[in-house]
Amino acid sequence: MVFKRRLNPMVDVLFKFIFGAEERKNITLDFLNSVLSLEGERELKDIQFLDRELIPESEEEKLSRLDIYGVTDIGSQIDIEVQVVNRQNMEKRTLYYWSRMYQKLEKGKDYQELHQAITINVLDFSLLPQEDPHAIYGVYNLDTGHRLTDDLEIHFLEVPKWKVKSIKEMKRLDRWLGYLSRKLTDAERSELAMKEDMIREAMKAEQIFTQDDIKWREYEQREAAIRDYRSDMRACREAGIEEGIERGIKQGIKQGIKQGIKQGMEKGLHEANKKTALRMLNKHMDETTIAELTGMSLADIHELAKHI
Repeated sequence: MVFKRRLNPMVDVLFKFIFGAEERKNITLDFLNSVLSLEGERELKDIQFLDRELIPESEEEKLSRLDIYGVTDIGSQIDIEVQVVNRQNMEKRTLYYWSRMYQKLEKGKDYQELHQAITINVLDFSLLPQEDPHAIYGVYNLDTGHRLTDDLEIHFLEVPKWKVKSIKEMKRLDRWLGYLSRKLTDAERSELAMKEDMIREAMKAEQIFTQDDIKWREYEQREAAIRDYRSDMRACREAGIEEGIERGIKQGIKQGIKQGIKQGMEKGLHEANKKTALRMLNKHMDETTIAELTGMSLADIHELAKHI
C-alpha cells in the first residue's frame, strides 16, 4: 500500500474523520477493543455516535465539546480525545469531561441506572511518570487497592513513548500505537496494513480524506497552527522561565525561585496561546475552531478579534 504523502493521523480533523464516522465505525470498534483489552464474546460489537456538545446546565457553566463521543452496545459511554500539544491542563480537563458524561441521569431515574463512562486520551506528548505508553486510571482505596467502581475508567495513550519493534512482536494495541506514532517506515506501514484489516481501512480513509478539498485545507491549517503553537510555546516558555528565575532570585529563597519559574511558565503558556490565536484570526479561521485548538475562551478570542 503506497501513499503520496505521509499524513499525521493525530491531527484532530483527520483523527475524527477516521475514527468518528458512522461508515467507519468498525475501525473505531477495533481501536476501542484494543485499548480496553476486550476479546472474543467480551468485544464491543457496536457504537452509536452522539452529539459531541455537552450542553451546560446554566449560563455560568462552560460549554464542552468532545472529540468523539458515543454509546456502545453494552451501554458504556466513551469519549475519545486527541491532543497534540500539552496545555498543562490535561488531568483536570479529563476529569471535567468524564464527570459531565457520567452525570447523564434523567429525572426520576435511580442512581443505579448511571452508565459506565470511559475517557480515552490519545496524546502526542509525554505526560505521566511511567514508561509504558498506556496508563489506566480508576477509583481505588489508597491503602488496600480495592476498586470502588468500574464506572470510572480513564486511559492515556502517550504515543511518543511507544517504541518501535517488529510487526511480529506487536500486540494488538501496539499496532495501533505504531500506526499513530509515525515512527514506522513505509515498508513497515505496508506490512502492518497487511496484518491488520482495520488499520488498512484507516489508511484507506486517509486517502479518501485528501480528496476533499475543504477537509484538506482544514488539515493543512491545523498542521500549520500546531507548528506555530509549538514554536511560540517554546520561545514563550524559555522567556517565562528566565523571568521566573530572576523574580525568584530577588525573593532570595529557593522556594521563591521555584514559584517564579512556575509563574513564568504559566505566563509563557498564556502568551503562546494568545500569539497562536492572533495568527489564526489573521488567517480567518473561525473562532470556535481557534478556541478548540488553543484552549482559550470564546470571550477572550472575541476580544482579540477586535484588534485585527
